[in-house]
Amino acid sequence: MFSLGSWFPALPGLAWGWALLDALLQGLVGACAVSVLCSLLKVYLYIQCANNPERQAEKEAIAAQRPLLELLHVLVLTGVLALVGSRVAALVVLEFSLRAVSTILSLGKGAHSSQLYLLCQYSLGCGVSCGLSFLLEGAPHRSWNLALAAGLAGLLALHARRLARHVCTLYELHSRARYCGICILLLAAGHGIPRLLRNALALTFAVADLAAVELINRDFLSTGEAVRFWTPLTICYTLLVVYMQEESRQSTGRGLVFRTVVVRMGGLFILLLTVGRWTDILHIFVSLLGELWCLLRSGVLLESCWRQ
Repeated sequence: MFSLGSWFPALPGLAWGWALLDALLQGLVGACAVSVLCSLLKVYLYIQCANNPERQAEKEAIAAQRPLLELLHVLVLTGVLALVGSRVAALVVLEFSLRAVSTILSLGKGAHSSQLYLLCQYSLGCGVSCGLSFLLEGAPHRSWNLALAAGLAGLLALHARRLARHVCTLYELHSRARYCGICILLLAAGHGIPRLLRNALALTFAVADLAAVELINRDFLSTGEAVRFWTPLTICYTLLVVYMQEESRQSTGRGLVFRTVVVRMGGLFILLLTVGRWTDILHIFVSLLGELWCLLRSGVLLESCWRQ
């Protein structure tokens, strides 16, 4: 088995092309992971609304099928994740991990966990990208490994999307008639979807956090340089978490979500102006677009979470 690059002469342009291909494949895997997350949450929220006669309007909004928009969402997110550098992606992952731990501790028994799952979409994509970048760094068959990972991720995303489409179309009929194994299983165990997502996300972000720390530390030549970077970063993240916790107590809704995204990215922008590189500044703006795109795409699901 040979790497893709071994088939051609070693030219600088080809090396740049393979690096771009690897970045696109990493982005595709991350986008597919986000697609699986959204599809499973869509299934869970639809079942919750179907079992509650007072939430029929929400059920119809969730069931509205837009296959072309779902494909566009994956393609745009793939491009965004491919453009974002590993350094900024690592910072996004660490920031969300700290925010998630703080939110879980403050909410106690996991209240509003579905909303937290939706808010982690872009961070999940960055986490998968960071994990792949770290685990496959220096691998002799990196392109082939990424192509295989992208193929498997695409199959998972496709089947998850088909499951969501099946549930939104036939769940009520099949659950009453009791002749569809999938719908009967969801009727009996659909409430366990958040637990499944929680365990999967915990494992994913645990690996992503380790990869993020390593990816950031590899740029420092001495301990002093690392301290000069991590000290303001820790202070910035702590202030962001305190601010967002206070904001969440005072208000809720879509306005709060978009406002916290701007504040978070603004904080990282100011931090990287002092300790980052000019490419990091560009990647912050790309990350802002990615966060906003994910939130706009999942607006119906977020509203359903808030009304629960």
